[in-house]
Amino acid sequence: MIYRFLMISDEVEDFMREIKIDSDATFLDFHKAILDSCGYDDSQITSFTICENGWEKYQEITLEEMDTSSDVDSYVMAKTRISEFVEDEKQHLLYTFDPLGDRHFFIELSEIITGKSLKAPVLSRQQGNPPVQMLDFDELFARNPIVSDSDSSMMDDDMFDEGVSDEDIEMEGLDISDGDPFS
Repeated sequence: MIYRFLMISDEVEDFMREIKIDSDATFLDFHKAILDSCGYDDSQITSFTICENGWEKYQEITLEEMDTSSDVDSYVMAKTRISEFVEDEKQHLLYTFDPLGDRHFFIELSEIITGKSLKAPVLSRQQGNPPVQMLDFDELFARNPIVSDSDSSMMDDDMFDEGVSDEDIEMEGLDISDGDPFS
């Protein structure tokens, strides 16, 4: 079976890639096809996220093995076939290409072609230029400021001047003894 995926970005309006790939290919094969189609290097820790019910995140498939608890299933691109998680037309995936900037491509399985196979992924359509692979520090800070304008308006300048009195602290139940706590 061949899967035809359509990939878009919310950053670049006219960007689109269509990639055809065999359903038995791994997510690593798909990852490499995406990088090639965008001219990106492989320096980032990328991941796919399988979505349910529209764009609700369900399962992440990572480039590298992540240290997770044994109670949680973890999936690595090189060991996971696309057909293990993708089976229905219109199914959605996210491909995170810039984890620090929390930037991704939106991917939809637009067609399943039965009775055929592909040895390697094919870029079947492309439109527009992809977004830059990584934002520089200034752009990253501008997109995700530590304190936004709306947060700063909520802060009262004199809220830090009030101080804390002994009466503000509830001492009951605390075992604090006099003397040097570090001795």
